[in-house]
Amino acid sequence: MARPVWTGVLTFGLVTVPVALYTATESHTVRFHQLERGTSDRVRNRRVNERTGEEVAFGDIVKGYEVGDGEYVVVDPEELEQISPGRSRTIDVSGFVDLARIEPIYFDKTYYLGPKGREYGKIYALLTKALERSNRAGLAMFSMRGKEYLTAVRAENGLLELHTMHFADEVRDPHREIDDLPGGEERFSGAELRTAEQLIDTLAVDWDPEEYRDTFEEQVRRLIEDKQAGRETVLSEGPPAEATNVVDLMDVLRRSLDDARGGSAARGADESARPAKARRTPKAAGGRKSTSAAAGRGGAAATPEKKRVGSSKAAEDLSKLTKTELYKRATELGIPHRSAMNRDELQAAVEKAGRGLRAVS
Repeated sequence: MARPVWTGVLTFGLVTVPVALYTATESHTVRFHQLERGTSDRVRNRRVNERTGEEVAFGDIVKGYEVGDGEYVVVDPEELEQISPGRSRTIDVSGFVDLARIEPIYFDKTYYLGPKGREYGKIYALLTKALERSNRAGLAMFSMRGKEYLTAVRAENGLLELHTMHFADEVRDPHREIDDLPGGEERFSGAELRTAEQLIDTLAVDWDPEEYRDTFEEQVRRLIEDKQAGRETVLSEGPPAEATNVVDLMDVLRRSLDDARGGSAARGADESARPAKARRTPKAAGGRKSTSAAAGRGGAAATPEKKRVGSSKAAEDLSKLTKTELYKRATELGIPHRSAMNRDELQAAVEKAGRGLRAVS
């Protein structure tokens, strides 16, 4: 079982329940050490005085706030420690807000909030159920690890979650940050809007986080495995995407809609008829770059498996498959550079591989 990162009490009104805070997420980023090229020697970062070039001991380092060119207000770490908020023992809910009123940009990090002992299960379950039924979140300030946080406590599937939040002055104004935001003078036809809405409806999916994965991490690990095994690695990058020309917008929307429907819709179909939402599998493995072994997965050892896949799909009409389905088929066949291909290229590659396997069989 995981160890809590914080323990204390959660209060609302006169009700108090002891709770423990647990980290809800973890990063799977591949970690590298820094080495000098051509050696296995580790490269270490050192704290060096930029004027003298000499290393400075950690205890001799203070903090400086620059107020002018080369002019600093010096603050000792002990001075910061004296004014930093102590470790709070209480998450004191000051009020409850409608979750729909909180913009997603304010949420930062998520923690699980569990009862600190089975004897507090009833109070915990009561608060959880009440928050679920009201669709509200409790707002509270509390301190942890020398920092004060604005937090929102919400209920999800019988569990309390605590979200640390950004303060209002930490959220940037998009109109100051982005130069080319539409100013309201852009004009588009009703037909263009209806077609865009139909395309969105046709591509609607049910949210399933299991269908998404970090494909870049997989490629990094595959690159490491290939290099460790002495296999040659090939980097493939597809052509850059071209921006849609405003003049061709309606035609592009119609072709996108036809492709999303699997090519079954006629170009002259009544655009006012809203299609039923179709469940589509989201894009599986992707990324503009991929690594593949020149001799690895396409070698002789994989031939029996590829032969079986190709022969079982011999009579299948590949034009009816989605890009995701074609990508899966390409993966089974060990087709290189598949992540850089568009749908038509995937179909052609799968057909070619299938013909070759049928000829062998």
